Amino acid sequence: MGLREQKKEQTRRLITETAWRLFADRGFDRVSVAEVARAAQVAETTVFNYFRTKEDLFYSGLEGFGAELVDAVRQRAAGESALAAFRRFLLGAQGVLARIAEGDAEALARARSVMEMIARSPRLRAREQEALAHITDGLADLLAQETGAAGDDLTARVAANALVGVHRTLIEYVRRRVLADDGVRRLADDVRVRAESAFALLERGLGDYATR
Repeated sequence: MGLREQKKEQTRRLITETAWRLFADRGFDRVSVAEVARAAQVAETTVFNYFRTKEDLFYSGLEGFGAELVDAVRQRAAGESALAAFRRFLLGAQGVLARIAEGDAEALARARSVMEMIARSPRLRAREQEALAHITDGLADLLAQETGAAGDDLTARVAANALVGVHRTLIEYVRRRVLADDGVRRLADDVRVRAESAFALLERGLGDYATR
């Protein structure tokens, strides 16, 4: 990465971290982009150069995770199915849940703050569904390309929706548990059990689909 790219990445990270600090303190709807810019000591136009909307800024982490998830499927080894690669990546990404399981009170407080913000904001819930749909589209395009199908191939879209549907369902499950304070120290293990069950169900139909 060149110097210019490093500087851009540092600016992006500064804006994101500043925004999240303000969101955590005051809530998503009570923080403006102008306030984020002032706190980060950048121009408001600079924020919009990196993030189209305030909702995009909030969900930059989910978008980035989605891109990595699709890349994990794209870069899977010969002989590995798309489902296996998707499962491996998703189950390996339990950073916050692992910290909560270890008793990290700060990680739990931040997770609860984020989920309360989403629960209270129709705009954020709508943007979350948009982000998940974007991930689904990227995965469907990849699967269609790899199987030699047309870009709008129904099988590729069904497979992508089924896989991302597991991700979507687990997000909703985690949110319910954290907001209810329902045995959160066990949450990482409970998520893994439910994810394994969901992927076992999909294995019956997608186990051999898009195997390299």
